[in-house]
Amino acid sequence: MFNYTMRRLLLAIPTLLFIALAIFLLLELSPGDPMADMPLTIPPDVREQMRLALGLGEPWYIRFVKWLYLFSVVEPSHVLASITGLENLAIDSQRIISFQTRSPVGDIIAQRLPQTLWVVGLSYLFGIMVALPIGIYSAYRQYSWFDQAGTFVSMVGFSLPTFFTGPLLILIFSIWLGWFPIIYDTTLVVDSWHNFALQMRQMAMPVFVLTLYNAAQITRFMRASMLDNLTQDYVRTARAKGLTERIVVLVHVLRNSMIPVITVIALGIPQIFTGAIITEQIFRVNGLGQLLITAIYATDIPMVLTLSVVFAILIVLFNLIADLLYAVFDPRIRYD
Repeated sequence: MFNYTMRRLLLAIPTLLFIALAIFLLLELSPGDPMADMPLTIPPDVREQMRLALGLGEPWYIRFVKWLYLFSVVEPSHVLASITGLENLAIDSQRIISFQTRSPVGDIIAQRLPQTLWVVGLSYLFGIMVALPIGIYSAYRQYSWFDQAGTFVSMVGFSLPTFFTGPLLILIFSIWLGWFPIIYDTTLVVDSWHNFALQMRQMAMPVFVLTLYNAAQITRFMRASMLDNLTQDYVRTARAKGLTERIVVLVHVLRNSMIPVITVIALGIPQIFTGAIITEQIFRVNGLGQLLITAIYATDIPMVLTLSVVFAILIVLFNLIADLLYAVFDPRIRYD
């Protein structure tokens, strides 16, 4: 498995380089000018100097190579320095600067990441915790009232978009009942039990909206996979040997049924870091999803490029993790 993992990691390098180059060229060819928001009273020579200061006066391939060096060498050194507290690990060099804020892109992402993990991360975790037992029991009790209710709720949660359920919850629980705040306060510091309660209240609606959507999707996959394995020959053999129903379902059937579900869960984990763009916009959560949208509107090429490549890295990484987990759940799968 080690050799397989190393081959996949080495193959990921040219893949990610191609993705980064493709995104960079798309941003270069897209309409828009980072200097468009500047006042028209700025003299043309000053405007040109500002463009040169942003690095826009160099050929595209030179700017791409410079960005690649900063992204792969300089920025990781600053991340490592901030994690370990050893400032001497950070390379003293120019960093990737956002056109919009004139601040290092890595620092802005680090500021927005906790908000995304609080809301999107918890909702995905809750979605998995809710979906797996519902999918397992619905398949085991097929066509029962529990299965019918679970199927109905999952279909509703999967069919209704978040831009509908979000405003609906705001209308009911914020405007009519006044139970939860309408706007998410990203400046709230959780340093007391009172502020912790406030944080839970403002997280309740966006977390519920995303949990409903994630749980609905995973429940359908879990139920379908369980139903497919419950009719297999090895299940009848296990029952004929006298194994208890709990062992048959929770050990033999569940282990084989988790293989396609692992793919769905693993591919959904990068969405935790990419943020929920629509939900963050509705509830005014200053997460990475909202950051990406504002960067696109402002033609902030360094921010959009960096976020897009980070998302691509996460997708490639969790694809590999899903493939490795296949061998854990299915002993027939071997990579070496």
